[in-house]
Amino acid sequence: MQAAAPRLILASASPARAALLAAAGVAFEAHPAAIDEGAIKQAARAANATADATALLLAELKAQRLARRRPEAVIIGCDQLLVCEGAWFDKPASIEAAGAQLRALRGRRHTLVTAVLCQRGDQRLWHHIARPDLVMRNFSDAFLADYLALEAGHVTATVGAYRLEGPGMQLFEQVIGEHAAILGLPMLPLLGFLRQNGILET
Repeated sequence: MQAAAPRLILASASPARAALLAAAGVAFEAHPAAIDEGAIKQAARAANATADATALLLAELKAQRLARRRPEAVIIGCDQLLVCEGAWFDKPASIEAAGAQLRALRGRRHTLVTAVLCQRGDQRLWHHIARPDLVMRNFSDAFLADYLALEAGHVTATVGAYRLEGPGMQLFEQVIGEHAAILGLPMLPLLGFLRQNGILET
């Protein structure tokens, strides 16, 4: 099903992204690529960059960092920004910040701008941006308190302070878009690229 070379490397520490690739039967290595995301986002906002351009830039910088060390491999870089009515949201720094973020998103629609980019050596091979939309229901403060207690170990690990593959599903009334893209990696476009380039069988 998969060519022996080139090796695939996921430039991410995300368990959800790794689980998506593994579930699809894709052989890969996972290595996080440390970049100063906060500074890059701040500079992007100052330059009036779009959320799409910023997510793609972050994905590319992560891929480039690993590609310098592993030029023979195809590096999969990804990033995701949450945008709600023009405001960008980051991973909350604490459970309290997660609660404030979820209250801000409650009853509103937001977009998860999800970028994936493949790099080999110094060459960008392919990229894709998915934009799933999600509508949070108008949940009660009591529900929110119970949710934060239940998901205390996870709410600071995702940009939305929720795991759609877990109890976070209960926060929503509508979800539009590929489930995998919401989890951080648009799998159908990525698998298509891998097939078109002979890395996966057609």
